[in-house]
Amino acid sequence: MYKCENCQKNFQSKKRNKRFSDKILKEYVWQRQTYCDLASKYNRSTKWIQRKLDETKVKKVVRINKKELVLVADVTFFTRTKGLCVFREPNLRKNVWWKQTKQENVDIYLQGKEHLEKNGFTIRAIVLDGKRGVREVFSSIPVQMCHFHQKQIVRRYLTLRPKLEASKELKQIVETLTKITEQLFIEELSNWYNQWETFLKEKTTNPETGRWCYTHKRVRSAYRSLKTNLPYLFTYQKYPKLNIPNITNSLDGYFNRLKSLLNVHRGLSHKRKMKLVNLILRN
Repeated sequence: MYKCENCQKNFQSKKRNKRFSDKILKEYVWQRQTYCDLASKYNRSTKWIQRKLDETKVKKVVRINKKELVLVADVTFFTRTKGLCVFREPNLRKNVWWKQTKQENVDIYLQGKEHLEKNGFTIRAIVLDGKRGVREVFSSIPVQMCHFHQKQIVRRYLTLRPKLEASKELKQIVETLTKITEQLFIEELSNWYNQWETFLKEKTTNPETGRWCYTHKRVRSAYRSLKTNLPYLFTYQKYPKLNIPNITNSLDGYFNRLKSLLNVHRGLSHKRKMKLVNLILRN
């Protein structure tokens, strides 16, 4: 605070005021301080703290010198209709683009791709979780299917403790996914299918309607999932120089941290919540 000797008015340094606002915002987010905690610390009212936090501007722009990117992309949801799509460069450990979305669809990924390309970036490769239709958005570049999500898909069909021998053997093959070559995996999957082909084609007929269905639908679905995603499961081995991850773990871990930091400040308005999201994702 400064006082003019001529008019006797008090003035406050804008830079100093901004530094203080930035400081309490960082404490609010990274140190998980609440309005009450900060009010007590700085001997101010909670309304004053809230006003200072609202005054602080958070830029969404992330500056990156590298123009060629290897990305991990995924969507996380806070509620059924409030989600966030994020593109992250795991090798740089930076989130390069994000946007709110009501659902995970092709359009939101297309927006991210077009935004980055419009700003002069080249996407050399991308890791996805296998959402239907999204791969077509990146059809011109190498796409890696996340191994963790592939294992989850198979696990949903076969369960954690499958009882059928065919299911047990297929589960064992999938467990080797992260530590096997593409050729060997294809051979093992092919051998499994040849062994259980007759079993997979067994049918059950409904005596009342006369209609039939495959007896072992869940095992068939697990196998079909692997066959469908097979062209994208070993992309990272084909382009070793790009250092492509085979999982979206870099982003999944970040989502967990984001939600953990936001949960401290429940009940915020949407505008205030997005300010925190932007700050967290920028850092």
